[in-house]
Amino acid sequence: MDRLDEVRKTSGGSVNVFISGGCKNGKSYFAQSLAKRLAAENRPLYYIATMHPVDGEDHARILRHREERQGWGFSTIEKSTEIGSMEADFNGSFLLDSVTALLSNEMFQRDGTIDTEAHVRIADELMQLTQKSSSMVLVSDYIYSDAERYDELTELYRKGLAWIDRALAQICDVVIEVAYGRIQIIKGPADFMKIMDIQEIQSICSR
Repeated sequence: MDRLDEVRKTSGGSVNVFISGGCKNGKSYFAQSLAKRLAAENRPLYYIATMHPVDGEDHARILRHREERQGWGFSTIEKSTEIGSMEADFNGSFLLDSVTALLSNEMFQRDGTIDTEAHVRIADELMQLTQKSSSMVLVSDYIYSDAERYDELTELYRKGLAWIDRALAQICDVVIEVAYGRIQIIKGPADFMKIMDIQEIQSICSR
């Protein structure tokens, strides 16, 4: 029995992982590698893309992520809102990138209205998805961790994201922080990273 089988056995068969960290710190590439490693053989592997691009930087990031996962076996699901209604084969494994974009899309409506309860609904929907799936990796950004104070709406968004992240961290088997080239296990088996190839991890950290 390898380390991944041991982790699956301990967690009751499914493995859900929550990844957070600073923006543009390699979380997405790491999450892609981890999701592929967690995927069960001969079962579907899904990439849930939540970003609704609004500018050239967003489009460039989406293109870079698509190129990075090309040939990895992901089937992409574009789902920027109403994540709870997503249709897929839940015997498969999922990577959702990111919770940050999902809250932005749901909270700041295209007609200009603000949904101040979006974080409650999203947390509930994501927790239900983790219960249905074989494994799920969820990516978020801890943009609420600095001491700066922003305008009222930005603070409302930051608090909402923190609320979702806490809920996900509680129900996930493993919580990982990715920042400044470091991958740190916050919750779960201390040797969880042994399920991945050490050279692959070093490659991710050096990006």
